[in-house]
Amino acid sequence: MDWLDYAFILVAYVVAGGIKGLTGIGFSTSCLPIMALRLDLKVAIPLVIVPSVVSNLAVMLQAGGFREAVRRFWPLYAAVIPGLLCGLAILVAINADTSKAVLGLVLVTYALWALGNKSFPLSEAWERILKVPAGFCTGFVNGLTGSQVMPVLPYLLSLNLGKSAFVQAINISFTLSSLIMLVGMNRLGLLTSGTFLVAIAGLIPVLLTVYLAGRLQHHLSGSLHRKLVLTFLLIMGLALLAKLLI
Repeated sequence: MDWLDYAFILVAYVVAGGIKGLTGIGFSTSCLPIMALRLDLKVAIPLVIVPSVVSNLAVMLQAGGFREAVRRFWPLYAAVIPGLLCGLAILVAINADTSKAVLGLVLVTYALWALGNKSFPLSEAWERILKVPAGFCTGFVNGLTGSQVMPVLPYLLSLNLGKSAFVQAINISFTLSSLIMLVGMNRLGLLTSGTFLVAIAGLIPVLLTVYLAGRLQHHLSGSLHRKLVLTFLLIMGLALLAKLLI
């Protein structure tokens, strides 16, 4: 990698850390689109995993209710694993531009859905029925693109969980996916020692930015945070799609 590659990595870490601190949104979802503008996703995803795990664990410790979340959503978490392995297998086989386009499409879909404030409350029966499909599809999209939010985020939002319960439930999914990705990338030879060292070094700007952004959070309205972040993700998704077309 040259100096411009490292500059993109640093910018991605700082921006994603700031968004994580301000809103709690998945670190990798914000970080990957920036890196993908410059780097192959097979290089970018390993660089995101370590900071993602650390930031997610910090949020989980603050949220509480870990056992309750695992007891309620264990089928979803279990289904993430085979889905993620399938996505990883396809990621290795397909063209890098194709995986970037899929990531762009996922981000655009999610941003438009969230900006539209669409709500689809699920009954207890549908909650049980959709746990395994939601988990498998989340793992598949994660393995193929590195994005961890679809469709687990809209699924959990549709259950009207309390704030702490929601944060804990979704961050368990994020953390599980990240740990499996870490092992999978290592087995596939994509997590090199150099990549791992860059990711470890990236913890410094990430944690610092998360801390500073968390302090600023109290001075900005929640609705403004949300709109800014979703607009950013929408722009990044469109940029990835446009890059493929151009």
